[in-house]
Amino acid sequence: MLASGVSAQQAAVTPYLPVEQMPDLIKCLPAPPAFDSPEFAYDMMRYTWGKQQRLNPERAAIARRDAVWSYEALVAEFAVPFGLEVNREATPEIWKLLETSLTTTDAIRVAPKAHYLRQRPFERYEDKLLTDEEDELRGEGSYPSGHTMRGWMCALLMAEIAPEHADTLFARGWMYGESRVIVGAHWQSDVDASRVAASIGYCALQRSPEFREQMRRAQTEYKEKTGQASTIEQKNTRKTRHGSRKHRVKRH
Repeated sequence: MLASGVSAQQAAVTPYLPVEQMPDLIKCLPAPPAFDSPEFAYDMMRYTWGKQQRLNPERAAIARRDAVWSYEALVAEFAVPFGLEVNREATPEIWKLLETSLTTTDAIRVAPKAHYLRQRPFERYEDKLLTDEEDELRGEGSYPSGHTMRGWMCALLMAEIAPEHADTLFARGWMYGESRVIVGAHWQSDVDASRVAASIGYCALQRSPEFREQMRRAQTEYKEKTGQASTIEQKNTRKTRHGSRKHRVKRH
């Protein structure tokens, strides 16, 4: 069930590192708070806070958008703070970096979800979600939050590409996690742990030479698209793309 959330297209992406070479979140993160602990009392308070946020139509609409489980929807939410619309056609290098990085780090959430199989807020309270995810999420572990991991990872990656927008990118990444509390899909402690989990995955990516090279390409493409690239950078990028096209022609 956990693996079924990955689309066929994402499954076709070769990750930068196999899951066996990524950190084990069961060993990295503490167990989720017990239901009779002081920490869980805070989770309950935040659940109440989340339901209050639903009364704000604008914030509720953002939370609904943040619930859409696709890379396209995720990246679109970060377009404004990033300063550039990102998609496969217009920004292929940035898209490749984001898609492959997210595919790589998505895999590390599966084991802790199955290991802890934490009950979700809407299940415990027999409540309704703000979104229509109930059938998909019922019975699936709450800890950690896959949406939050994706949102924070996207902010980390985009902040490295465009450090001048880091403050607004991380603000949006923080909001993305809060949306999971607002819709009732996750406890606050799920969200908190997931931001750490994303950071752990991001650090692991640095070991991949392919990741570092694709990050360089993404940074250059961003500068080109936003008018920041120097003449030398533009020439080098054109040479690289021309070489890649020649290589593909020879292979065919």
